[in-house]
Amino acid sequence: MSLRERKKAKTRALIQREALRLFRDQGYAATTVEQVAEAAEVAPSTVFRYFPTKEDLVLVDEDQDFLDALRDAPAELGAVGAVRHAMRVWTAAQSPEELAEGVERERLMLTVPEMWVSSLKSITGSVTAMQELLARRAGVPVEAMRNRTGAIVGVIFAVWLTWSSSPGSDGPAELDRALAELEVLDRAPAAPAPDPAVPEVRNAG
Repeated sequence: MSLRERKKAKTRALIQREALRLFRDQGYAATTVEQVAEAAEVAPSTVFRYFPTKEDLVLVDEDQDFLDALRDAPAELGAVGAVRHAMRVWTAAQSPEELAEGVERERLMLTVPEMWVSSLKSITGSVTAMQELLARRAGVPVEAMRNRTGAIVGVIFAVWLTWSSSPGSDGPAELDRALAELEVLDRAPAAPAPDPAVPEVRNAG
């Protein structure tokens, strides 16, 4: 990045870091944009230039990095394996401080109603993009990847809920283990369809 871009990125990170600190210390609703600006030693107009709404101080569009990693995952990996690989790449690229800030943002999104509503659109878009990428990798219609994507998202969300409520836990490791379990099922051969010529045996009890 150029010097100007580095300065802008540094200012943006500082504003968001101070906002998260204030939200944690005195609550989201009680914190004003003016207070965030004062803590970051910038003008309120500068805060709004980087974050058009108060909710944007929490919401961060990091999904593109994950999607790029998913797109570049080895072709021989199945859907779950590719997502697991992408998650590893994505988390490895972040510092411990960035991961901790991510947990704080996610906790706010889960506990502040306004944040949850604002995040739904972003989450829906991310799931759709993941489904389209996985379908493209497998060479199947997007609709054919709906259930598998839903299973993957369900596992991710379950770990996300636990990690957000227990920041001391190792979220990336827990997610990797959970996806590993799902990957085993993903590799298992599909059960054969029942033969219509063979009568179904019912349990009389």
